[in-house]
Amino acid sequence: MSAEQLARGLASTQAVLDGVTPDQLDRATPCASWTVRELVNHIVGGTTYFAVVAETGEPPADGGDAPDFGAGDFVSAFREGSARALSAFEAEGAMEKTMRLPFAELPGSVFVTIAATDTFTHGWDLAKATGQSTDLDPGLAAELLVTARSFVPDAARGPDGRAAFGPEVETPDGATEADRLAAFLGRRP
Repeated sequence: MSAEQLARGLASTQAVLDGVTPDQLDRATPCASWTVRELVNHIVGGTTYFAVVAETGEPPADGGDAPDFGAGDFVSAFREGSARALSAFEAEGAMEKTMRLPFAELPGSVFVTIAATDTFTHGWDLAKATGQSTDLDPGLAAELLVTARSFVPDAARGPDGRAAFGPEVETPDGATEADRLAAFLGRRP
């Protein structure tokens, strides 16, 4: 694996963030336990979390706690965090480096795919919540779905807010690749 999927996931989510307006921050999202503001905070804060882990091999000492990005220029904050995360994963040796996470120790080549999947899927959540198209980068969505099928165990599924992923949702005929990925990860397209 390389940082190419992460770059594409970041670009897709950047395009969605560009379309979010301040009056949408209190809307509900497909992640029932989060509003748009909380999802924006997770997405923007996630870029720094990914960067720190890729740079140091360890999660941030503060656990990745982030400010309320919704109160400021979250579009620029995401752009800056994305550049840092991408640079960290593109650094020599990053794909082979052991990265310690709360749930496992993984090589960078695995963690970069998790970061890409998280970023891209939450971009889908944000698009859905703000009335934007969820037909996001079909090629990337298909690649991430193949990978997600291999690393998301049933034991990680459960109610929103208590499990990492919801139960898989059936997709209608004609669903986009991004909708299929979202449904696999427990969202309703």
